[in-house]
Amino acid sequence: MTAKRNTAVALIRETAPFAIRAERASDVVAREALLDACFGDNRHTRTCQRLRDGRAPAEGLSLAAVRQDGRLVGTVRLWHVSAGGRSALMLGPLAVDGDCRGLGVGAALMARALTAAKARDHGAVILLGDAPYYIRYGFTAAKTGELSLPGAFERGRLLGLELVDGALDGAWGMIVPTGVPLKTRASRARSRKAPLAVPHAA
Repeated sequence: MTAKRNTAVALIRETAPFAIRAERASDVVAREALLDACFGDNRHTRTCQRLRDGRAPAEGLSLAAVRQDGRLVGTVRLWHVSAGGRSALMLGPLAVDGDCRGLGVGAALMARALTAAKARDHGAVILLGDAPYYIRYGFTAAKTGELSLPGAFERGRLLGLELVDGALDGAWGMIVPTGVPLKTRASRARSRKAPLAVPHAA
């Protein structure tokens, strides 16, 4: 029985009409267009954007879903934050192309992102989203009741998932960004001496 179930899962994965991979620099234009389509022109004014502005995403935790023709149809990123003094990740935005909903793109992005976060020894993930959707991944409001965001938000939509038991115990206070400032990353890149540098394929 177990062998049959595993075989079925393997076949589904092999025939999926999309693949999940690390985000590339060449994805920027398509990613931004997808986010605009999913969240509207005012997405840059949303509360969680305050935690992302001017910051680099967490290393290795920016993922893209692409069709076989190379078209980007999904995106998710995670960001370093301090949740009331406790180190955590903030997930978002998660977006899926409207033409590809129902294909499991969002679920695949979530599964890969959470697996990668755990593999990198992160203790907890926080997000602002619909509880009925995210509860399937283990997110709850059980330990986020004393946390706040830098702007207006609906209390019932602030959810957390512990990748390590107890990672959010006693967490309270403001969630603030702790990721690497983009200008710092850029200045570090400029300071490197690479006279024979060759551009990487995108």
